[in-house]
Amino acid sequence: MSNASSTSALVVRAPRRNLLPKTLGPAMPALILLFLFFVLPVVSLLLRSVLEPEPGLSNYATLLGSETYLRIFLNTFLVSALVTVLSLLIGFPVAWTLAIMPAHWSRIVFAILLLSMWTNLLARTYAWMVLLQRTGIVNKTLMNLGLIDQPLTLVNNLVGVTIGMVYIMLPFIILPLYGVIRRIDPAILQAASLCGATRWQSLWRVLVPLAAPGMAAGALMVFVMSLGYFVTPALLGGTSNMMLAELIAQFVQSLVNWGMGSAAAFVLLVVTLALYALQLKLFGTSQMGGR
Repeated sequence: MSNASSTSALVVRAPRRNLLPKTLGPAMPALILLFLFFVLPVVSLLLRSVLEPEPGLSNYATLLGSETYLRIFLNTFLVSALVTVLSLLIGFPVAWTLAIMPAHWSRIVFAILLLSMWTNLLARTYAWMVLLQRTGIVNKTLMNLGLIDQPLTLVNNLVGVTIGMVYIMLPFIILPLYGVIRRIDPAILQAASLCGATRWQSLWRVLVPLAAPGMAAGALMVFVMSLGYFVTPALLGGTSNMMLAELIAQFVQSLVNWGMGSAAAFVLLVVTLALYALQLKLFGTSQMGGR
């Protein structure tokens, strides 16, 4: 009797003993890379923010209690939100047009989008500096059309930063939206039209709700990338309109204050993770993929 019970126990326990290596074995390289290049840097960042120059939360108190730093936070979130909204307003019609236009024209537009993404970021930013300066094409065109009497100041302020970042972020919101809109059955819009819906009603009550997961995924991507953007705000915004990424770079490179720089970076990371968690709660993983 005892031999039978021990044999059955061995039969039951054998699969459990082999379950762990079979499940974690293929994932071990990815887990090791994730630990080395994400977990360890984040832990190091957190430790430096509370240990340098002295143990405590003085870095966070200084960062969140200073009017100057709070204004930089406000600039960062304001520009990021504005860039996200403008990217959605411009990107949605472009994605919809890409989804319904003939295939050969769609391939051409896609090639233009990909070419803009592959072009060097620094070159694109300098191009916008040339276009937006007081003697640039934008001001000259507006003056020739009679819309303005004197050149507008479009560089070294948040207006120039917003224009440059919207241009750079557009592909990152057009591509997710295009994938979601392409999966929407055209028969749904035809059914809405047959039921008496106008074009605007079909757009706002049918197409936009169905494309909402793609809009949310693209908006989150654009907003998070805008929060940590450095090159475009540094060149088009100037020192008087500093954003959070520039502040972190100044702490680390110019002031060699790793404690304050780590605290600012950790606040940015917490905000990013909170936004991602909120989107997961609202839409879930399957809807964010457009299904």
